[in-house]
Amino acid sequence: MSVGVFDSGLGGLTVLDAVTKRLPDVPFVYFGDNAHAPYGVRDAEDVYALTKAAVARLWDAGCDLVILACNTASAAALRRMQEEGLPDGKRVLGVFVPLIEALTERDWGDNSPPREVAVKHVALFATPATVASRAFQRELAFRAIGVDVEAQACGGVVDAIEEGDEILAEALVRSHVDALKRKMPDPQAAILGCTHYPLMESTFQAALGPDVKVFSQADLVAESLADYLTRHPDMKGEGTETLFLTTGDPASVSDKATQFLRRKITFQSA
Repeated sequence: MSVGVFDSGLGGLTVLDAVTKRLPDVPFVYFGDNAHAPYGVRDAEDVYALTKAAVARLWDAGCDLVILACNTASAAALRRMQEEGLPDGKRVLGVFVPLIEALTERDWGDNSPPREVAVKHVALFATPATVASRAFQRELAFRAIGVDVEAQACGGVVDAIEEGDEILAEALVRSHVDALKRKMPDPQAAILGCTHYPLMESTFQAALGPDVKVFSQADLVAESLADYLTRHPDMKGEGTETLFLTTGDPASVSDKATQFLRRKITFQSA
C-alpha cells in the first residue's frame, strides 16, 4: 500500500516532488491520465467520470489514501465522490483545502462561522473548468466573508507547459495576468489554482509585482499531508518504492516527466 497522487497529466508532479521531499519515508503511486489531458477544457461530467476511474485504479494499486493533485478534478469530482460514498477504509483529499487554510489563516477543522480575514482582494488563476465550477469561491465562502475573488481562466498555459514550450507559457502567463489586472488592478494575493502553475511561479510573481503575495500549492499540500498522516498514520501504507503510472505512452510521458522534474522518471502503463 502507498499514498496515491492523481493528476490529469504532469502538473501533479510538482505536488509529488514536494510531498516526497517532505515525507521521504512514505511511498507514493503517481497516476497521470495523460491520454485524456488536459482536463481543464472538459465538462464537469466528463472530469468526474475520468477522475473516478483513475481513483479506482489507484485503489487497485493498494492506495488507501488518494490526493487529487489536480484542481480541475478537485473542483468537479471531489465533493460528489465523497457525497456518493467511498469504500470502507478509503479516503480522497483535494488540493483546495491547504490553499484556503493558508489564505484564511484558520484550520480546515475549524467549523466556526465565516469571519473577516486580512486579505480582501484575491486573484485566482486556474483552468477554464476550475473557474467555471466556482468551487474555490464556494469553499472560501464557508470560512471567510468580505473577500473579493476575481478569477482568470488561463487557457493554453497547461498545454504549453506539457509540451515544454516555456517561451509560450511565459507569454500566456503575462497575458492572463494583464487580463486579470484590468478587472482587479490591485490584488493583495494571488492563488495559482493549477498544479502546473508552480513551474511558472516566478513569471506570475514578476507580472503581478512584488507587493502581491502568491500562494502556490505544492508546499502547502505537502505540509497538509504531513499533518494528516501524523493524525492518521494507518493511511501511510506499507509500500517500499514510488511507482509511476500513465494512461499515455510510457516512453513519451517518461521523457517529458524527466524534463519536468529534472531527474529520471520512468512511467509504466496503467
